[in-house]
Amino acid sequence: MTEPARSPQGTVAAQAAHRPLALWLWAIVVGALAAAVSTGFRFALRGVEWLLSRHSGELVSVAKAIPPWERVVICTGGALAAGLALRWGQRWAERGPGGATDLDYIDAARQQRVDLNDRLTISRGLSALLSIASGASIGREGPMVQLAAWYSSLLGRVLPLGHRDRANLLAGGIAAGIAAAYHAPVAGVVFVLELALGFMNPAAVAPVLIAAATSAGLIYWLVAPTPLYAVGTVTPVPTSLGLALFAGAIFGAIGWAFLHLLDLSRGLFARVASPLWRLGLGGLLVGLCSTAFPEVWGNGYPIVADALGGTQPWQWLAVILVAKVLATSVSSGSGVVGGVLTPSLCVGATGGALMAHLATM
Repeated sequence: MTEPARSPQGTVAAQAAHRPLALWLWAIVVGALAAAVSTGFRFALRGVEWLLSRHSGELVSVAKAIPPWERVVICTGGALAAGLALRWGQRWAERGPGGATDLDYIDAARQQRVDLNDRLTISRGLSALLSIASGASIGREGPMVQLAAWYSSLLGRVLPLGHRDRANLLAGGIAAGIAAAYHAPVAGVVFVLELALGFMNPAAVAPVLIAAATSAGLIYWLVAPTPLYAVGTVTPVPTSLGLALFAGAIFGAIGWAFLHLLDLSRGLFARVASPLWRLGLGGLLVGLCSTAFPEVWGNGYPIVADALGGTQPWQWLAVILVAKVLATSVSSGSGVVGGVLTPSLCVGATGGALMAHLATM
């Protein structure tokens, strides 16, 4: 017997049912890529740290293990190398097919585009690697998310998918990068759907969820099966709500001042036209600061852990808070490629621990 011919409506329905399934499967691949990228970037950082200082581990531990003069040399030398990577990358991109136009991955997700600038992304990733490994007071998580978004855009360009599905894969890559960097899949999903897509793209919800969950699951099972920050048990008391409201107002003011300081620093460093000398000057200043306060190296993760542990005296917290704010403003203002979200968490945790000390007095 011959097989009955399918109606055009049945063929269209089968294709429509197949499309989301294929997109969800590729979202799993995007999540795995994000986990691999973030893990590889961490290993690369450790390798560059060892080449520069013959020590490896958390950057604060590395800074404390070497003499103060070496901190200055490593910070300055690494910043100069990062500036060279940016300058050469700019020239390399200018000779490429897309020119030197940089499309931010958040803007790309909003515009449903996947044509990120490959050459600029590579050079900026190399610059971030050199800066962070040499002690810049900046977050490593930003470059991780950037690279995860880039790899998902590369995948979207070669797959036989529609325009919207490719853009949804890019959005999934951003969420997966955040999930891998911060061990926070829900935060990655909410960030992408709210900031990049505005909850206006229902078709993106499933691939974004799948990519973020895959990435966070692989990081948890294979790399770091612990929360990023260990928080002790908190027992509420009758004054907790009032203190929380007061703390919210205080930290809102601190956040506003921190952002204003970042803008001021960028304006001052903008007077130095060359990225080579601009980053070199920033590295020199951070290196000089680290001679007295090695805790300013890196994204501030060890400082957050100490603040959450509640073991540091309020005098130490106050000094480190000021030093970290200044060092982060210098690094970000000089043009270092990296994020300020994790240093902002450091500022908030240190300020919160300091306020807790004052409250107990």
